Amino acid sequence: MEFSRVTRAALRAITSLGFGFLYLPLIVVAVLSFNTSRSFSWPPDGFTSSWWSKAAANSDVRLALVQSLKTALIASLIALMLGSMAAFAVQRFRFFGRETISFLVILPIALPGIVTGIALNRAFRSLGVSIGFLTLVIAHATFCIVVIYNNVIARLRRLSPNLEEASSDLGANSFQTFRYVTFPMVRSALLAGGLLAFALSFDEIVVTTFTSGPGIQTLPQWIFNNMFRPNNLPLVNVVATAVVLLSIIPVWLAQRLSDGTSPVGNRS
Repeated sequence: MEFSRVTRAALRAITSLGFGFLYLPLIVVAVLSFNTSRSFSWPPDGFTSSWWSKAAANSDVRLALVQSLKTALIASLIALMLGSMAAFAVQRFRFFGRETISFLVILPIALPGIVTGIALNRAFRSLGVSIGFLTLVIAHATFCIVVIYNNVIARLRRLSPNLEEASSDLGANSFQTFRYVTFPMVRSALLAGGLLAFALSFDEIVVTTFTSGPGIQTLPQWIFNNMFRPNNLPLVNVVATAVVLLSIIPVWLAQRLSDGTSPVGNRS
């Protein structure tokens, strides 16, 4: 019993250190966004909310926010369609090269971002495609597909085909079976994957740098470009804090949607 208490205490200490290492820098940035000083000095010289109002009034910040939201939304929708179709094809059918296709679908998330960015940049240029918003969306969709694919295929593996077979036996065609049986069972996985894909795209910068083109700037790019400008440091803290807060929302919702509850029990 004594050894068990010591083990639990050690695990709590290690867990606390891990969470502190991950989240303490974020808390520091959030606190500094209310600092009266323009520097990264700690502790803060004072507290003010003026930097938040100035960031909200900054036209470059607003344009970058709109660009990030638009890119993330379109890329997530594309990934939602392609990733879910790939998951259904791999899980429901047996064909030559099935495992290879599954590997190729999930490979982009494992590659370093700079490798993916350079490869896509060279591919677009070799095809004569101008680097711009279209290439940015396509680039983001390539790694967003992985999140959708993993969520949907994991849910499909947990589903019994008996319900779909029963629907067919009762006279429903393929579309009716999908609409009334299959889709309600995978709906939460699609929503969770879409939210995670949105969050992943919203704060991506490495691939964006190689595929966005001139005149296009997302919010993470704005942060990076202004980090070395002393007059904009307070605004950088504000925007970085806002990005964290905006990213937390879809991740939290996705976690709530895929918390391990039964997919059949979630139908309504």
